[in-house]
Amino acid sequence: MSGDMTISLLIVDDHPVVRDGLRGMFENSPGFRVLGEASDGVAAVALAAELDPDVILMDLRMPGGNGVEAIAELTRTGTRAKVLVLTTYDTDSDTLPAIEAGATGYLLKDAPRDELFTAVRAAAQGRTVLSPAVASRLVSAVRAPGNEPLSAREREVLALVAKGTSNREIARVLFISEATVKTHLTHLYAKLGVNDRAAAVAVAYDRGILG
Repeated sequence: MSGDMTISLLIVDDHPVVRDGLRGMFENSPGFRVLGEASDGVAAVALAAELDPDVILMDLRMPGGNGVEAIAELTRTGTRAKVLVLTTYDTDSDTLPAIEAGATGYLLKDAPRDELFTAVRAAAQGRTVLSPAVASRLVSAVRAPGNEPLSAREREVLALVAKGTSNREIARVLFISEATVKTHLTHLYAKLGVNDRAAAVAVAYDRGILG
């Protein structure tokens, strides 16, 4: 964090109106300074390296480079900034990959202003911040039988299954053996609490893992 205790920010969202609103809100509040804005994940990674913000407010679904890929790249390169996801979406397919990629926190865009300010201050200190809806979803995923999160590779396999792809073709696309594909299927069936491909796809769509 900056020596004067002012928290510097990078705002990442593909909607200019949202960026303008966030910039105005933070610039009119003591203790915050907006260093820049980006409209996609690729630009966010470049600007984070250039501006070295304390906190990055990151949307997830953006054309030209999504938020999860950007978070993973920021984590891989050891960027100092803490990433606080600020998005409209709270499905398993959004929350779990973002947190796995290295996000410090996850808030929804309907969060009150004071909650957002508090979350940014907490994120700047490296503390995990989760909206109540996301926290509840994660707790349910851990506790509920058959709700264990799928790994990134299992989600890739499942996405191909949903397209009607055979095990042989999945193996070719992912550069793995058919035996490995079957192993991933066995594991993801167990995690989803199903016994076949059709049921796995149906459950995945129902839980927001696919789609």
